[in-house]
Amino acid sequence: MRLRFHMTPGSCSTGIHILLEHLELPFEAYVVNLPAGDHRRPEYLAINPKGTIPALQIDEEPALTEFQSIALWLAWQFPRARLLPASPFDAARAVDLMTHVVGTVHGAGYTRIFTPERYLQAGVDEGAEAQWLQAIKAQGRALVEEAFALIDAGIDDDGRLFGDDLTVADAALFYVTFWADRIGLPLPPRCLAFYRRMRERPVVRRVLAEEGYR
Repeated sequence: MRLRFHMTPGSCSTGIHILLEHLELPFEAYVVNLPAGDHRRPEYLAINPKGTIPALQIDEEPALTEFQSIALWLAWQFPRARLLPASPFDAARAVDLMTHVVGTVHGAGYTRIFTPERYLQAGVDEGAEAQWLQAIKAQGRALVEEAFALIDAGIDDDGRLFGDDLTVADAALFYVTFWADRIGLPLPPRCLAFYRRMRERPVVRRVLAEEGYR
């Protein structure tokens, strides 16, 4: 099986990178430099017309281009790794959390923090633009903090989601807690315990080192 993984260090693709390394799968890694516009180059759009990361090519099949689809394919393809909990209900809960993280924490919250200009209304006066951008960032932080508060209630006191196994939900929640650490956004206590526990995993330390972080 040939796997070609398109990723950007420190992005949402870090979660998929952790899963791939955890499974000890051989794969080819291709760095997509978002600031340089690599995601808009014709050669990348031919692989992923959405121009997003992550993307995973499996043999000659069309690329999987969403965090959830890649994570679930890995879980289904390698069931012995227990990337999904054994209980059908807990497996559904893991997917529920992963979806909430990717869609709300990242998709609604962090996008406003990192790229507030995307949410500016057309015709905003140049003199008021900076104020609007700050308001959008503040809205993003509020969305992220609210989501973390909800997620916190589902984590045990030791920072575990579904026992000691590394699941698709762990991989997703890690990258958004990693972002919180990077920008100084306080995490509620169980989310912080989760983040610290994940940072202790050898596979997480290895992936962060490979991506240029410590």
